[in-house]
Order: sequence, then C-alpha cells, then structure tokens
Amino acid sequence: MATAAQRSSLGSIIFLSRWLQVPLYLGLIVAQAIYVWQFMVELAHIFDEVFLHGGMDESAIMLAVLGLVDVVMIANLLIMVIIGGYETFVSRIKLDDHPDQPEWLSHVNANVLKTKLAMSIIGISSIHLLASFIRAEAILEEPQGNAVLLWQTAIHLAFILSAVALAWIDKISAKHPPKSVPVAGDARGPVTNPPKASDDQRETVGVL
Repeated sequence: MATAAQRSSLGSIIFLSRWLQVPLYLGLIVAQAIYVWQFMVELAHIFDEVFLHGGMDESAIMLAVLGLVDVVMIANLLIMVIIGGYETFVSRIKLDDHPDQPEWLSHVNANVLKTKLAMSIIGISSIHLLASFIRAEAILEEPQGNAVLLWQTAIHLAFILSAVALAWIDKISAKHPPKSVPVAGDARGPVTNPPKASDDQRETVGVL
C-alpha cells in the first residue's frame, strides 16, 4: 500500500497538472487577437463600400453590422472562457477591489460559467438566425433553403432549451446544497447536543 507521503506526492502532481491548461488559455488570447483583426478588416470594408464606392443598401449594411456584432459577441465569449476558466480551474487572478474587475467574476464558478457561456452562444445563434431571416428570400430560392431556415431555428431553440436546463439545474443546486459528510477516521464522532436536564434534576442541583 502507498504511504501517506506517496499519496501526498501523487496528489501534489495531480494538483499541479492544472497548469497544463495555461497554454490553452494563451491560445485563446491569440484567437481573440485574430478576431480583433477580423473586426478591423470588416469595418474597413464597410467604410470603403459606403464612402468610396457609392454606398450600400440597407440590407447589406444591416448584414455587415450584424457581422461586426457577431465578432464582438464571440470575443466576449472568449473573454469569459479565458478569465472565468482560468479563475475557476487554474488559479486565482486576485482582482479584489480592482476598479476594472468584471461584475460576474466576483461570484464565478463552474455552474455560473456554463450558464453565461450558454447565454452567449444563444446570442451568437440569434445573430446568425437574424442574418438568415434578412436574407430569407435569397435563401428560399436555393434548393434546400426552406430546410436551412428550419434547421437554424431548431438549433437555436435547442440552445435556448439547454440554457434553461443549465439555469434550472443551477437553481436547484443552490436550493439544495450538498450535506457535509463526517471525515473518515475522526475519533470524536458526530457532535450531538447534550441532553437537557429535567426539572427534578435542576431542583436537586439548586438544593445542593
């Protein structure tokens, strides 16, 4: 059998393995920089079309702006994954009393992070669905256009149901926290309240 020192060393190695996730979060930061570049490219394209090439019609401008909003929402999703994931699974960032600390970071945990990610995914899906509805006439002219719109709507509803389920599970977990389990090997045993003395016993003590 493993000794206590061996078990402690194994536990320390497992605990330190959380730092293996750091390159993943650094990679997401690089991905966010790519999205910033993509945003600037799209913005420059809109500027070029509107001011240098005779303008764009309303639908085209709306679709272009929705594309920018989509990029921003994905960037927000990346921020939540990077900061929230690092704070939850790797190490504390120690932003207490920092004026720029995000409001949601003060009470972030795995359940809150999953719910917020689900809401962000719903927002991104809404942007894509709205863009499809703006282009509905062109999409319906395609051979499978009707099926495309139906599938996009069904997937969006599936995202909504998933977010509702996560929020409901989080609410149930908050109402019914796990009960504390006695520590194995505790010789003291469970703590119980001493029995109350009866009236006769109290009178006897008073006489003594």
